[in-house]
Amino acid sequence: MLTVKTHLGLSPIHGIGIFASEPIPKGKIVWVFHPNVDLALTEDMIQALDPHCRAQVEKYCYFDAPSQKYILCGDDARHFNHSTEPNCDDHDTQVAHVTVAARDIGEGEELTCDYSVFDARFFPEELNPCPGSLPYDHRE
Repeated sequence: MLTVKTHLGLSPIHGIGIFASEPIPKGKIVWVFHPNVDLALTEDMIQALDPHCRAQVEKYCYFDAPSQKYILCGDDARHFNHSTEPNCDDHDTQVAHVTVAARDIGEGEELTCDYSVFDARFFPEELNPCPGSLPYDHRE
């Protein structure tokens, strides 16, 4: 669940992006998994969906290796775009997965994250805890 004011817009990185609607100071929590907003799905749950719905879910979810679940953000956080030099930092705490501002982010700036930090489908093959997981071609 997003914890800061944001809006969607055309991204110079890829398609639609999420942008800060207010200045965000370094260290502020930008997103946190919230079970009333975000979904944690098993492989079986995804496979049970009809093909059109499954494709939509696969497009926007990420695979969380520790929980062995696919996480689908229920708000506009699904529009974070990838960067190898992101302005947001993703990590797990003992309480939840959170995204924090890695530096001060200005109003109007696109929010970015490094998918390889939290999405096991971006790990190098030899480190991938979920070989054969869902294909992930929309963010390349």
